[in-house]
Amino acid sequence: MAATQQQQVKGESIGEWLRTIFYVVLIVVGVRSLLVEPFFIPSGSLTPTLLPGDFVLVTKYNYGYSRWSFPFGEPAFRGRIFGSVPKQGQIVVFALPRDPSIDYIKRVIGLPGDTVQVSDGQLFINGKEVLRTPDGTYVETPLDSGEGVPITVRQYIEHLPDGVNHLILKATNRGFANNTPLYKVPAGHLFMMGDNRDFSEDSRFLNAVGYIPLQNIVGRARIVLFSVRLDHPLWEIWYLPFEIRWNRFLTIIH
Repeated sequence: MAATQQQQVKGESIGEWLRTIFYVVLIVVGVRSLLVEPFFIPSGSLTPTLLPGDFVLVTKYNYGYSRWSFPFGEPAFRGRIFGSVPKQGQIVVFALPRDPSIDYIKRVIGLPGDTVQVSDGQLFINGKEVLRTPDGTYVETPLDSGEGVPITVRQYIEHLPDGVNHLILKATNRGFANNTPLYKVPAGHLFMMGDNRDFSEDSRFLNAVGYIPLQNIVGRARIVLFSVRLDHPLWEIWYLPFEIRWNRFLTIIH
């Protein structure tokens, strides 16, 4: 084969390879932007519902699409396409308003127009006490609480007004997070809280998180795909078989 023919064949092979890579990237970006995307849970703000080390599947289509549905927030546009408001009690991933490059995951507590307040550790929505049922105790790991040592806290089943029942943890009834001002959720926004009530940076802290614009919603957390304890760094893969939480595989998130 002549040198020019070899160069032509080689050029065609490289071109085919580049086209294949382009199509693969296009499909992956399309799936992650429009359908589903996996997220890693690094902290214990939603313990006991979600644990540090959980890998969760988030569906993108439930609430429509905004710029934050797409990688790097591009293309840039305002509002949502096919938008709908999450329901109270659903667990949602959102782009943090003060730094949209950071994704947070919390539970929807207040809808647009609602009032939310915590008094002596008790949650009130629209002036009504949210009932909760004692459900024993829970031992939090240092990753759950950030306290450096395991601690035992009270566990409750919280009964939200819309009918969602879910677990929460309470370590204390003191401090700002347990005695807040009255929040009025603005139109087009949500009020988000973690289930680990005393170890969650959420909408109670207006300067850090605050009210979440609907356009910042990324998607709804649906399933725990799999989970690993974080006793060792993830790169120490030889510990991985011993750190897998087998009982959390394909767990439906409530």
